[in-house]
Amino acid sequence: MKDPEQTYTDKKLLMKGIRRMAFSIILIVITTYLFTFTFLNKETLPLYIVLPLAIIMMGITIYFLFSGLRSILNAVFGKKSK
Repeated sequence: MKDPEQTYTDKKLLMKGIRRMAFSIILIVITTYLFTFTFLNKETLPLYIVLPLAIIMMGITIYFLFSGLRSILNAVFGKKSK
């Protein structure tokens, strides 16, 4: 007999969270490369262009990481409907 209070995983929300986590992994690699490029070329003009871009991308990466994690957790442990 099925429990009427039992909830199941929301697959659409789970896929949304997995996509965001995958995108954040790509952003982690790109952001790390930009920071390395910036600190290796301290005497050139790209320092002033690439460093702010890398800092902004790091913030976006952190947002996508936590947003993806929150989506996955909501899909698996979703709120019970009353």
